Order: sequence, then structure tokens, then C-alpha cells
Amino acid sequence: MAEKNTNQTNAEAVRPARRPARKTPPVNAPVALDAPSLYINRELSWIEFDRKVLETAMDTQVPLIERVKFLSIFFNNLDEFFMVRVMNLQRQARVGAEPTGADKMPAAKLLTEIRRHVLEMLDTAEDLWFKDLKPALQKKGIRFGTYATLSAKRRAFLDRYFDTEIFPILTPQAVDAGHPFPMISNTSMNFVVELEGVHEDEPGRTRFGRVKCPNNVPRFLFIPEDADENLSLDVDSREGTIIMIEDLIAARMERLFPGYRVRSEGLFRITRNTDGEIEEDEADDLLAAVRDYVEQRRFGSVVRFELERGMPQRLQDFLNKHLEMRPQQIYKTKMPLSFSEFMGLSSVDRPGLKYPAFHARLPKAFELETDTFAAIRKHDQLFYHPYESFTSVLNFLQKAAVDPQVAAIKQTLYRCGSNSPIVKSLLEARRRGKQVTAVVELKARFDEERNINWAESLERAGVNVVYGFAGLKIHAKLCLVVRREEKGLKRYVHIGTGNYNASSAKIYTDLGLITANNEICDDVQDLFNVMTGCGIVDEYRRIFVSPKGMRPNLAKLIREEIDFHKASGNGRIILKCNQLVDPDIIHLLYEASQAGVKIECIVRGICSLRPGLPGISETITVRSVVGRLLEHARIYCFRHGDNPKMYVGSADLMPRNLNGRIEVLTPILDKDLLQNVLDQIVTPQLNDNIHAWEMQSDGSYRKLSPAVGEAVYDSQEEIGKILNLRKRH
Repeated sequence: MAEKNTNQTNAEAVRPARRPARKTPPVNAPVALDAPSLYINRELSWIEFDRKVLETAMDTQVPLIERVKFLSIFFNNLDEFFMVRVMNLQRQARVGAEPTGADKMPAAKLLTEIRRHVLEMLDTAEDLWFKDLKPALQKKGIRFGTYATLSAKRRAFLDRYFDTEIFPILTPQAVDAGHPFPMISNTSMNFVVELEGVHEDEPGRTRFGRVKCPNNVPRFLFIPEDADENLSLDVDSREGTIIMIEDLIAARMERLFPGYRVRSEGLFRITRNTDGEIEEDEADDLLAAVRDYVEQRRFGSVVRFELERGMPQRLQDFLNKHLEMRPQQIYKTKMPLSFSEFMGLSSVDRPGLKYPAFHARLPKAFELETDTFAAIRKHDQLFYHPYESFTSVLNFLQKAAVDPQVAAIKQTLYRCGSNSPIVKSLLEARRRGKQVTAVVELKARFDEERNINWAESLERAGVNVVYGFAGLKIHAKLCLVVRREEKGLKRYVHIGTGNYNASSAKIYTDLGLITANNEICDDVQDLFNVMTGCGIVDEYRRIFVSPKGMRPNLAKLIREEIDFHKASGNGRIILKCNQLVDPDIIHLLYEASQAGVKIECIVRGICSLRPGLPGISETITVRSVVGRLLEHARIYCFRHGDNPKMYVGSADLMPRNLNGRIEVLTPILDKDLLQNVLDQIVTPQLNDNIHAWEMQSDGSYRKLSPAVGEAVYDSQEEIGKILNLRKRH
């Protein structure tokens, strides 16, 4: 990160935000800080997060194709919400179970609220697409057409493509006494078809069928203006009128059912529960258990049923009969189904409709010709991705893989992506005879299959692979390199806030620390031994490790800040994370606020804390930044008198992170680096007035905008300028 401002003292390390702190009035009567009214329901807070994404898609200051991308992210988030969160609520509502959240909202009421909010947002999304984004794309030459409106030559062109590339893949399925209703896979797009016999063997007979839209062909077909039956479709082309694959299949449906006329058809899609349990305690082989779980998840219980608005009632009745949907599970829409796939429009070559190209800097210490290990020994290295390139981490590991002095590498892998350069470096290290250990978390939701494949590839190469940890997810982001040097073995550790994924590191903001500090290296070495062996460590020297040590250590820091404030005033806590849900942590923050401690939270997603409540949380503010980059770094800072303490790492403030996972927070021991994080990341985000949303005490958000005469302050842009890393345009 950039050099420290040398005029600043440590006493100034935690500066006040732009807005003055509000004074806390005396509390006249004791308040029960565990009262349900003081906590926001986590599911409703999650929906408010997705609402911010939707409203970002509505922002005309955002480039057009990026707005479409935000709209697709909104729908992708909604899919995941139904897959992961809703089935358990439906079960609770059916049996009348007592609410489990700190807010104590009954499941039946919560489901009603979820549906009300989701329907409202879907109406907004429809208006946005049909009245704004789609016409705006049309004006810029990105046109959506239909098969029926194409010229005869272009239809012949598409017909040939359908006959040769699509038709052989499709499988028409009849539904009758001899053909039971097929199992519908999760989030697949499907046609339901009503057929009328025209063949002499079955004149006038009504039949029903189902056709699944294949997911291994392009969703968007770009048809050139000069297309005719003599040309071949270039599926990589991004020029011409866009025809959706489902429109082409619908137009040629009768080709699939010879002897029948299509009387009516409609598209539908179901969302299944994916939040199942892996029976780890009963499994002799965790790998086999995860394989079984992944296979079963494709056909979990149905939680949502989407269908085209205007689908004939006969088809709706037919589907309801077989899917047995309750009315509250049915969502009718005009929107193209699986809108999350519209992210694919980002490949259209129209740079003027996108954000300017992002250019990250590679720190000199991690250039290939630099002695990286000497630079780390000299002082800790801290990166803020993607402003500072993730190539720094890749080069660190690649250098370790080929360096003959390196004896061992140990690495955690949670979501490393496809074609992972991290995994390639581990394989290279093993080929060169180094001891390599990979702790692969098989239970990383939606990445299980990929992680199984990586684990098996590593194992075949001779890497010592550990398949997670029984009963706990390993979410910590750790790499340990052991190197033979003149004075004996020397260790180097990387601890990150984000995954070892080179692709997501371009769009997620994350911090990564590389250090040779002996105490931190001792801690990480001990933790790897716990993860791979059967050791028990109750307390680490420097790092906080869940599930045992993180909660008590964070609680201790909050209580110490209360004591500092009572003794000398000026108490301040800054929490930057993705989720703030844990009721015990929130309880402590309320106590700190009642004592007068200033607490500033930057929470991207779910927040169950209510800020600004008189006598409870008056000194607490919560804001969320939703911009070009996805905020993902976790930073926990405590003024601590004149000796500020800062921790960064993988853990959010949720029960699952503090109780049910192996997570790590590491201290930033270098005071210059600590100050840089405050000056160059935290303070800009506390000053953002264009992409920041301020949370209200009722759980809603108010988007900030510059006051009259105030300049626009985009924190993500300003961070790039402060670090001097972005190419000037």
C-alpha cells in the first residue's frame, strides 16, 4: 500500500468521520438489550441488501451494460436466497416451530413479509427492464428481436442452426399414464406444451409434454443482418439482432412432436432447496458424503415456482397438479426467466457502455525479478486487491514453488475457481519435490464439485490433501511457506480476507497480509497442524481463531474500548464486514454505545443491529457501499486509547463464522500499514456520498447524495486515486 503520511501521529490513528459524533443522552431506566425489537430479521435485511443492488441497476450514472449486469446480479442473489434460506422457514411455518432468531419473528409472518418485498422488487425490475434498460440498449444498437419478426432469409438461417446444433440435443418428454412427470432440475428453464393430435392415428387427442432448454448452448444468438441459409452462425460473434434460445425453440416446437400441433406452450422454472445437511458424523468417507450431497441437491424440495405471466390457465393447472405448489410459492413474471444469465451481455464489445478498464499495480517487491522473500523479511507486505494486483499473491506462491530453498508449502483452498493458478503452483511445487499440503474445503457451497476435482488432481500428484474438518467449515485464507536459509528454516505466511481466486480478485475488494513475523508464523503453523492432525490449541499468540478464540477476543476488545472511553473519553470502534448478525456481538455494541463509544459500521450485506435508537445505539452508524467493486474485506479497528488495534481476516460477525467455522483474524502490527488502511480505505468509505447507503433504525436504507455545493465523493474512485494505481483517463 502507499506510503504513510509522516505528519500523522499514532494518537490520530483513528480519525473522526466527516459527520460529528452524536452525544448520548443519559439512559433513565435499564433497557433489556436482548429485546427482540432491538434486532432486525436477517432475512429481511438480506432482501434490503438485494434492493440496493436493484437500485444500483436503476442509477443512470452507471454505464448501461453495467446496469444490466447489476440487474442480473439482483436476480442471481434472489435465486441464492430462495435456494438457501426459504425452505427452512417453510418447514418451521408448517409445524408452528418457535422462532429462533434474536428478532423472534414467526416463520409464517416472515414468509409473508418476504413474499411482499420480493413481489414489490420484481415489479420494479420489470419496469426497469422493459421501460428503461431494453429500450436504451436498442438505441445503442443492442437489439433484441423475435424469430417471428425476422426476415425469411434470417429465419432460414436460424432454422438451419436449430436443425444442426439444437434439435439433436433436445429431448421431448410426454406426460401421460405411461410417462410420469419428469424430475425438474434446479433453476433449469423448461417448456410445458399442450399438444393436439393431427395424425390420423390420434386425431384431436390432447397431450401434454415438457422440453428442457439446454444449458450447454448459447442463450443469446446474434443474427447478422446479411444472414441467409448459406451462412453459418458464429456463436462467438456479438454483432447483430439478439434472438433468445428459448424463442427459437418455441418457434420450432412442432419439430419435436411430429403428428401433433402445438396448441399452447409456456416457460417455467423451479428453484429447489440446496441447504441440505452433509451427514459427516455418520460418514466413513467425507469425500463420498459430499459427492452424494451434491447429487441429491439438484433435486431438493421445491421452494419457488416461476412461470411466464400470461401462460394459459390449462398449463398452469397441469403444472400445479404435478408440482403441488402452494400459492405463496408461485411467482408470475414478464421478465425473461434465468435473468442472471444476462450477465453474458458483458461480453458485447461496447467499451463506451461499460466502466473504464481497470489497471492494477503490481508492487515492486513481487515482480518476478525481485527478491520477494528479502522484501518480506524487511517488513510486512499488505495488499488491497484489486487496486494492487492479485498477481502479487500468485507470484509469491509461484516463486515458492520453484525456489530450491523452499522445503514446504501449506495452503487452504475454499473457492479457488476453475483453471486455478494457485493449484498449478502447488502441483509445480510437488513436481519439484517439495512437501505440499492442501486443506481443501469440500463443503464450500456451490463449489463442492470443483473442489472435489481439484482435491483429486492434487492427490494424484502426491500432494498431501486434507478434506476439510469434521463438523466445521474451514473458511480461513492461509498459506505457509517454509524456506531453508542461512540461519535455519524461515517461514512466510499469507493471510487474506478473500478467496485464492484470481478471477474474483478482480472484482472483490480484499486485503492480504504477507509476513515473516515469528509469532504469527508459529500460530499459523500450529493451526495447520490442528487442521491436518488431531491437536487442540485453546489460545494462539497473535491471531484470533474461531470457533474457540475469536468470539472471546473480539468481546474483550469491545469491553476494553468501553473501559478506555469511561477513563478518558474518545472511544471509537470501526467494523467493516459483509454481515453483522451475531446477537451477542450486537448486544456488546449496544453496551458500548450506551457507554458513549463512537461505533462506525461499514456492512455490505445483512445487518441485524438497529443504529440510532435513543438510549440504545445513538452513537452507532451503519452504512453500506455498493459500487463497481464488491466490498469484501473485513477490518476490525479499536482506538484503544492512543494504541490502536486492527485485525483483518476471513470472518464476518455471524454465529456461523464465530461458532461453526475455522476462521482467522490477524493483527496489523506495523503501525504504518495500520494507518494506511485507515487513511486509504476506511476514511474514504466513511466519506462516500454517491455509492453509500445509510441504514435507518427500522432496517431500511437511505442513499446518500452530495449536499448542495458539496463535491461528489466516490470512495472506490478516490481509493484508486489515493493509491495512485488507476490509469488516468
